[in-house]
Amino acid sequence: MKSVRPHFDLLTEPWITVRYLDGSTTDVSLRAAFTDAARIRELSGELPTQTFAILRLLLAILYRASYDEQRDTWHDDWTSWWEEGLPLDDIGDYLDEFADRFDLLHPERPFFQVADLHTAKGEVKNTAPLIFDLPSNNRLFTTRAGLESMRLSFAEAARWLVNVQAFDASGIKSGAVGDNRVKGGKGYPIGVAWAGLLGGVFAEGADLRETLLLNFVSPGRGIDADGRTDVPPWEDESPDTAADRSGLVPSGPVRLFTWQSRRIRLVSEHDRIVGCVLANGDALTPQNQQNHEPLSGWRYSEPQSKRAGAPTFMPREHQPGRAFWRGIGAILPGVANSQKLRDAKKVEHQRFISPAVAEAAAERMQEIGANRRVNLRAVGVLYGSNNSVVDEIIDDRVTVAMALLSRDDTALAAIAENAVSLADQGVRALRYLAENLSRAAGGDGEGEKGRAEAAAYARLDVLYREWLAGLDSDTDPDEAITGWRDTAHGVLRELGTDLVRGSGPAAWAGREIQGDLMNTPRAESRFLRSLRSIFALHVEAQEQTIDGEEKDA
Repeated sequence: MKSVRPHFDLLTEPWITVRYLDGSTTDVSLRAAFTDAARIRELSGELPTQTFAILRLLLAILYRASYDEQRDTWHDDWTSWWEEGLPLDDIGDYLDEFADRFDLLHPERPFFQVADLHTAKGEVKNTAPLIFDLPSNNRLFTTRAGLESMRLSFAEAARWLVNVQAFDASGIKSGAVGDNRVKGGKGYPIGVAWAGLLGGVFAEGADLRETLLLNFVSPGRGIDADGRTDVPPWEDESPDTAADRSGLVPSGPVRLFTWQSRRIRLVSEHDRIVGCVLANGDALTPQNQQNHEPLSGWRYSEPQSKRAGAPTFMPREHQPGRAFWRGIGAILPGVANSQKLRDAKKVEHQRFISPAVAEAAAERMQEIGANRRVNLRAVGVLYGSNNSVVDEIIDDRVTVAMALLSRDDTALAAIAENAVSLADQGVRALRYLAENLSRAAGGDGEGEKGRAEAAAYARLDVLYREWLAGLDSDTDPDEAITGWRDTAHGVLRELGTDLVRGSGPAAWAGREIQGDLMNTPRAESRFLRSLRSIFALHVEAQEQTIDGEEKDA
């Protein structure tokens, strides 16, 4: 009896995890992700990185489906798509044309893989290199257990495949035959996968249809792209090989959304993926890719500029332990585009470039509506140990009205940034209070000021997010920032009072530090003076301490 070749058609088989508007969660096929987009609330993978990577895959298909090869242009039909729906006929025709390229187990052109990938010794690893939340060499800290947990369904393997091409850590990989970079049978590090270099930012609408359109940045209206060469791997007619393609450079977002950072071959057994070969793929450095990559913010880098002899921008990575809202100024076009810095030669440069997705949304404000709220979501990865392991996955979001993205009326964006600055200055004053109280009692203040900072941002976090979400085109900027001053001052004053109350007798007695007596009353006095300066509050020069005694102001 003739055996049937295993296959898994990503166009028709369910594998993309989504949450529908009614709250139900299920897997859908690529075709269904588009046809059901207006009923799907959001993509919902195992990790935020999966969501980001699969969104980029869907966007790549949308770009290619809307490209007119005859005119070498993209259809500029965004407004009709927003009002009437996605171009499902064009998407369907495009997927039909390349249908055979979306088979996960195709014998010659498996999706996102190299069919004959192998090492000189024929080694095949288990599926662990694919699974992003599996700690390297430390199985004690994972919910996966037993051999069966490493045998992946075709659907799960497909999700991890897309994720690993986008976010794989650096480190030594399998030495693929045909790759001239291999030495001693090993593929030495070429860096993390492309999306792992970014501070990913994307907009979330009310449903997947809106999310796709909000993140579709039309070429020529925010990014550059050459439709003849900006193609995904399934359109590339050259055979997939393990060879080093060091001359390959991106010419638009589609290449970057589907960049083949690794060469991979999945190994199946019956209805499971049981192993893989994972080798180095196409290396890519991030310098000055802001004209091609729309889903990241960018920052001017003086060291990179010196090295290149020209202005150089790098992705603005997300900072672990720092809420997304604290860097909101670099995301909002009206603020980011106005911030300048001077290099060592006193030459002025733009400090940040806001994500092209934010710029595009600003252009489309009339169609979307100035007071329409969207989520700006941040996704990124913090790598450790020479970028060879995943230390932390960053996932955060803020809700903003479209009016904050305006490049012309920048008043709302300016107060959003000013409010962050006020919060940061106020928290810094609280840190000094905690440090001074600790030193007055004989400590060094290091632990105390860190705990005070964490407590302050924890309290301010929810309040700032609510305040930011409330800003829109009907907001009076002066009233709004005054309201935030009062709120932030009240929180920090309360936290300061708690620290003073908690200081012991030793701190009240104080001690001499560098010729100056530091004790609780003096520490509190300095703190309150700082708050008055930061928040410009009209308060009495004399305030009472918690036990009713006057202190110097």
